[in-house]
Amino acid sequence: MSFFIRGKPNAKTSGKVKEKFKKNAPKPDQIFSGKRKKFEDEEIQSDEEILSNDEDFPTRESSDEDVETPQEKRLRLAKKYLEEIEKEEEKRAEETNSAVNVDKRLANEYLDSVGKLRRLVASSYLGVDDLQMLKHKAQKAPITCICLARDGKTMFSGSKSPVIVKWNVQDWRPVGVINLLDGGEKKTKVHGVCLTMTSDGKFLAVGDGSAVVRIYSPDTLASLGVLRGHRKPVTALVSRKDTHEIYSGSEDRTIVVWSLDEMAKIEVMFGHQATVTDLDALTRDRAISSGGNDCSVRIWKVSEESQLVYNGHSGNIDSVRLINEENFLSCGDDGTLCVWSTMKKKPLCIKNLVHGKSQTNGEPNWISAIATLTNTDLVASGSCDGFIRVWKLESNFRKCVQVMEIPVPGFVNALAFTPDGNHLIAGLGQEHRLGRWWRMSEGRNCIAIIPFRRKN
Repeated sequence: MSFFIRGKPNAKTSGKVKEKFKKNAPKPDQIFSGKRKKFEDEEIQSDEEILSNDEDFPTRESSDEDVETPQEKRLRLAKKYLEEIEKEEEKRAEETNSAVNVDKRLANEYLDSVGKLRRLVASSYLGVDDLQMLKHKAQKAPITCICLARDGKTMFSGSKSPVIVKWNVQDWRPVGVINLLDGGEKKTKVHGVCLTMTSDGKFLAVGDGSAVVRIYSPDTLASLGVLRGHRKPVTALVSRKDTHEIYSGSEDRTIVVWSLDEMAKIEVMFGHQATVTDLDALTRDRAISSGGNDCSVRIWKVSEESQLVYNGHSGNIDSVRLINEENFLSCGDDGTLCVWSTMKKKPLCIKNLVHGKSQTNGEPNWISAIATLTNTDLVASGSCDGFIRVWKLESNFRKCVQVMEIPVPGFVNALAFTPDGNHLIAGLGQEHRLGRWWRMSEGRNCIAIIPFRRKN
């Protein structure tokens, strides 16, 4: 701080200040005294030296090499992933006598992750070998639903019996059973209505004909919890790929989004005017549903809180399946198979009387099940006419051509391709999965394993 005094300074006052300053000022020989030099020569111990002398606190030498940057971590994980891919491809090449092609697999995985993978495989299917029928003693009633693991090694089947059976796909033998009557609750009309499993195989969700969703461990088959949020029975389940989120549809006309990590409800979506009959989902934060009597298919944009409505069937829509992120397939009791684009409100292709007409009343045979081999041009449909029909999608999904028909007895209540496309799994029964309107005595309550013959 500076002070400015107006006028001339007082000579007497200024003189006294100068004399006082000179009297208290240090002498020249005291400025660099011995005490000052001694102070400068003293060493002060640093914190590191103090810790190094203490045996209770051992030193740890740190360097920049010990710290892994985010870029280095990504590089290390990428190298590890590439090594695993190379080992898997080498093993596959040895089994199939084919070339190792890591680049093609990586490219396909990237396109699959962004929803742009397209594979034309239908032309490689030549026919089928002998069918294998699976039946478990605890599932005496018609098979109603099938769920395959993403790796294709495990399968779960549900029926009108109160039992879920776990199967080993490699040798097609049962390896476990879930009894839906366990849990200490009084239940009536309990059976496997719908199933879904998360991509990593950590959670199995089961709809048992009640208003709750039961969660089990696919490995131990132990119960993990119960999800409560619907007011009427759950009719459809699907899991979102690479997440622990599932979607459930119900007779209360709502679709609920669940988080299995928290075992909690995330969101409830309204729009359908009738029972939700089927659900499907892939990687995107979206779900597609069929509304039965309201004759509509809806795509739910969950994060955007909006929906797209598609109308094209003249009757009840029984099932819907995504072909890829941009196209889907639907069917119903009008005997029509429709191929759609998410960008258009009307079907790209309509195939009428796919399974013919009923011999008793002349009505179109109800298409009770469909399946799609994801990101390919291959689809399948089943009904009660005694055949499963396999179709090839051509002309950018604007044409549907039959590839083969496979004779099977009874109602086809569920269909699913194995991830490699080498087998088609069908859930068969003497009755339709949704009711007991009529019965086919020649049918069998079992699972049909259909192996394909393909070009190399």
